Amino acid sequence: MFKRIGHTAYNVMDMEQSLHFYRDQLGFEKLFELKNDNDEPWIVYLKVVDKQFIELFYNGRQGVDNDTRVVKGYNHLCLEVNDIEEIVSHLRSKGITIDSGPKQGKDGNWQCWVKDPDGNRIEFMQLDPESPQAKS
Repeated sequence: MFKRIGHTAYNVMDMEQSLHFYRDQLGFEKLFELKNDNDEPWIVYLKVVDKQFIELFYNGRQGVDNDTRVVKGYNHLCLEVNDIEEIVSHLRSKGITIDSGPKQGKDGNWQCWVKDPDGNRIEFMQLDPESPQAKS
């Protein structure tokens, strides 16, 4: 059912400073950026190793569920799955509420979202073969 941790995501206050740290100092490759519905910069993807990434969200804003409050730090954990419908069925069978999805994201991947008991967001993602992550 689960494949691996797909990515971990952070809200950053200064993208250039964060890119300097993750890309220039740690050596992670900047792969691509995604824009929000207003065609503004939203997320930068960095490759850690094959099929595992760090997402950096611009301006310390969370970009899911229309939540635009300014938050610094943790955004969400993503677990890659083989089949999005299978994980949705499994989660519901365990009494877990699906907050969002399944739906296709801006990157073409299928996703659904839940919260852990402390309210931390967890994304479950099925990679689309044509997505930028799958092609990286």
